[in-house]
Amino acid sequence: MTQIEGQVKFIVDNAFYRPQSKIVRDLGILAGAVYQQEKHQLKVLDVMSGCGVRSLRYVVESGANFVHSNEGNPDILSILKSNLEANLKPEFYQITSLNANQIFFKCSNDKNYYDLVDVDCFGSANPYLTNMIYGTKLGGLMYITSTDGRSMTGILPENSLRNYGSYLRHLPIKHEQGLRLLIGKIQQSAAENGLGIEPIFAYFTGQNYRVMVRLIKKVMLTENNYSFLGYCYQCGEYQKVPWRNLGKVTCDCKIERKENNNYYSSVVLSGAMWLENLHNINYLQKMKEIAVKWNWQKVIKLLNIMENEASLPPYFYPLQEIGSRGKLDLPKRDILIKELQNQGYESAISHVNIQAIKTTASFKKTVEIAKKISSQ
Repeated sequence: MTQIEGQVKFIVDNAFYRPQSKIVRDLGILAGAVYQQEKHQLKVLDVMSGCGVRSLRYVVESGANFVHSNEGNPDILSILKSNLEANLKPEFYQITSLNANQIFFKCSNDKNYYDLVDVDCFGSANPYLTNMIYGTKLGGLMYITSTDGRSMTGILPENSLRNYGSYLRHLPIKHEQGLRLLIGKIQQSAAENGLGIEPIFAYFTGQNYRVMVRLIKKVMLTENNYSFLGYCYQCGEYQKVPWRNLGKVTCDCKIERKENNNYYSSVVLSGAMWLENLHNINYLQKMKEIAVKWNWQKVIKLLNIMENEASLPPYFYPLQEIGSRGKLDLPKRDILIKELQNQGYESAISHVNIQAIKTTASFKKTVEIAKKISSQ
């Protein structure tokens, strides 16, 4: 049966294809199109191609000059080959069937680097986070997936420690910290090679984590942007905690927690992780310009949310938690955001949880404002 996505037609047969993930592919296509506009070239490495829908769309819609489609499962190579042959001229693509890391090492050995490397993996992204750098051109883009939700959200902190070198707590912002964990790990891997990365965007689909970053020459890792997030279980406040302050963490609420008949600080630490912007606003705006031309309304809405949240703190306040801790009937989300803005606090929706608010106001101040609105 023939499938249609974007401007391409293809068959799936026994290859994996998830139509619900189209918006994730849309974001990659837009980012590739912006790169093509700026650099007048786009050479793509699609490391886990599956049926080839991403490879096709990078050429047909992003304007890629060439795509290297690799699929490690030989059982679906015939499907990949059939789809690419039906849509592309031979000079626009190459097909291989190798392990992803073999591809990266070959790129490095041959000094054959790509403008955009797409790694749509299953499970932990850890096996590829360092090695994908070896296949990426300086200034190029890396697009990585993780479906390892239990490690990314702090449900299994031992796994996040083993796979990513960070001990994550199961916090109300668990999915955003998953995105920040990925960015932080890539940032650390780049720094090991004397390089750095700039986040382009980070997107939680509701199930999986997708992060796009740009590889740059300057090391960007610092103790402030790659550090810990403190969360007070007693009062709900967050705080950034640099490495050198790890032994000095307290909360203004001064409430201690009791555990095994001993009293401890109410603040728990999660990290280390990336604590600066999730998205590059300028790049998002360029992506949105193209999306407007193509009339991609669903993507435009998402890009607007991402743009508004990009420079806000690395956490959010779920409306449910505001209502529960404040013991109040919540005002509508947009009314609360508007009132926070009226009082001088930057505020926006979180794309990770649309029933949550990102704001520069403290949690205490946010609850106060919510109570004031509810009492009117």
